[in-house]
Amino acid sequence: MCDSVARRGHDEWVQISARGDYAVRAALSLARAYPALMSAQAIAQDQEMPRKFLEAVLADLRRAGVVRAQRGAEGGYTLSQSPRDVTIGQILRAVDGPLAGVRGLRPEETRYTGAAENLPNLWVAVRAAVREVVDEVNLAELISGRMPAHVRKLTTRPDAWQPR
Repeated sequence: MCDSVARRGHDEWVQISARGDYAVRAALSLARAYPALMSAQAIAQDQEMPRKFLEAVLADLRRAGVVRAQRGAEGGYTLSQSPRDVTIGQILRAVDGPLAGVRGLRPEETRYTGAAENLPNLWVAVRAAVREVVDEVNLAELISGRMPAHVRKLTTRPDAWQPR
């Protein structure tokens, strides 16, 4: 499976890691079942993903407070909040950390001289654009397909689905 979802330039990609992809997919399964519990095995089967890797992802989500676990024969996982209160950005940060980084730095921490002195402004804008999507879409909206208008509009652009 390719982790990259959008190609930039010739050699750079905006990436959603396998961990981030699995976390969002697991959260969507939990959102659909909410407030019922789901076992890791049931989520793995529902999303066709390896259970061992999923369990590590669920542990990250639990530590971040996105999901809660209940032990025992009737145990499993559930979201800690309503699907309407959990954004895709929360999930991605829980498993991958900050949404945008430049050589291991946050965009606002970058410093350049000469012709590149204004580049930090672009990196901050890139992060802001990502936030406008992932922090504004919650699990309930994604399941229903009724995402915010500004996000839906992005998918209707003629080149949105075309690789570059």
